[in-house]
Amino acid sequence: MHDSFFFGYGSLVNRTTHDYAVAGAARLRGWSRRWCHTGLRELAFLSVVPDPEGAIDGLVAAVPGGDWAALDRRESGYDRHPLDHALLQGMPGPATVQLYAVAQSRSLPDDRRHPILLSYLDVVVQGFLREFGPEGVARFFATTGGWEAPVMDDRAAPLYPRHRRLTGEERDMVDAALDRLGSVRIRAA
Repeated sequence: MHDSFFFGYGSLVNRTTHDYAVAGAARLRGWSRRWCHTGLRELAFLSVVPDPEGAIDGLVAAVPGGDWAALDRRESGYDRHPLDHALLQGMPGPATVQLYAVAQSRSLPDDRRHPILLSYLDVVVQGFLREFGPEGVARFFATTGGWEAPVMDDRAAPLYPRHRRLTGEERDMVDAALDRLGSVRIRAA
């Protein structure tokens, strides 16, 4: 029996990046997703902030035995926060659910923008496509703020440690969405 779960809203939606087998698509109300900039690293974090009007798709997955140590290491830079179970649609019953978010106290002012890593974004979009289809990818882009940050194109030599190979269709989907947003792309050094 599992009673500890996480709600993933970024790379954790891509099941190929982890081995948490008991998982399913879910929707979280009361939160918004955005690119966050901190002094912890020179790249943007994908994070969430409380938002009474917000709702985001994601993946809810069981943490076997409530052993959070490996997930806490993976999500270093984020703090783990308990969620109100009532805010989740798609949850298979009462359980303890937590999510990872960058603490507001660590966020930099809006004029300090770090680039979004394209190999990371590729993994996120691939996960959303597999879980929610093309409509889910469109909702991901529409419900995520902070696209003013430049996008660092590292596809030729991915910097994201859990990068995945995308199909041509998946790559085109990411690129078209960034073009629609008017994202500025910079080359990785």
